[in-house]
Amino acid sequence: WAAFRELGFDVTHLEAPDFRLEAPGISFTVEATTVAPSTMGPLATHPDPKAQEEITEFLANYMPLKYGSSLTSKLEKTNSRGEHYWETHEAKNKPFVLAIADFHKAATENEPASMTFTQSALWQYLYGQRVTWERHDNQLVIVPEKVAEHKYGDKAVPSGFFDLELARSVSAVLFSNAGTIAKFYRIGVLAGFAADKHKYLRVGLRVNPDPNAATGIPFHAYVGDSDYEEFWSDELQVFHNPNATHPLPPKWFGGIAQHFFRDGDLHSFAPERSVLSSYTVLMHVTDD
Repeated sequence: WAAFRELGFDVTHLEAPDFRLEAPGISFTVEATTVAPSTMGPLATHPDPKAQEEITEFLANYMPLKYGSSLTSKLEKTNSRGEHYWETHEAKNKPFVLAIADFHKAATENEPASMTFTQSALWQYLYGQRVTWERHDNQLVIVPEKVAEHKYGDKAVPSGFFDLELARSVSAVLFSNAGTIAKFYRIGVLAGFAADKHKYLRVGLRVNPDPNAATGIPFHAYVGDSDYEEFWSDELQVFHNPNATHPLPPKWFGGIAQHFFRDGDLHSFAPERSVLSSYTVLMHVTDD
């Protein structure tokens, strides 16, 4: 709600879908969901990856299944009249967006929360594609690869959420990796509510504009410093559906990261200093 208001939309809370967003010449709806911990079935056994090979496998199979479960549940859900979200009076014949965030595993003292590194699994599942990269003559070469399915244990689902027939009614998937208490801490600090004798250090990765970069740019900043700036919508990302019946015009979400799959490749546009992931360190400053 805060991010949508910040982006200039008039926001109305609905029973279903969750939000109607409007501005001059703009009207669409959004239904929000989360990826939650699994309490039964094969996904209840969390792999807890540590080594790079384990993380790669985790992002290629376990996490797409988690995202897929949440998204397809919303896709298939109907109300008492048998209507899908996009078929309701408020949403009919307009772009419809599914918003999702990953809360399937909380942070621990020694491990960051799941959402800090699982976003790459989302677009693999949405577009049914995966990429590998290598360097030739100091140039980054990216090779897309079609993915047939994602499998973990005895559970498997076809890849490519946007290829599903029902998903044609989903104009885009909106993702955030920062709808957390840390975000509320930082915004609170900027609003003048910092706790006495506390410092808030934000550490993470920003988008690297270098076309030959394979990793983001590391950064750290003290929240509340005179040159620190942050907005509710900073970490939002829009993944556009190439098969949408009602496409979401990119200009409606100007100023945030947007992704498109076309010509066999993923194309991304992100504002300068866009944050890929981060965590916040809270420090209590003692007298000594």
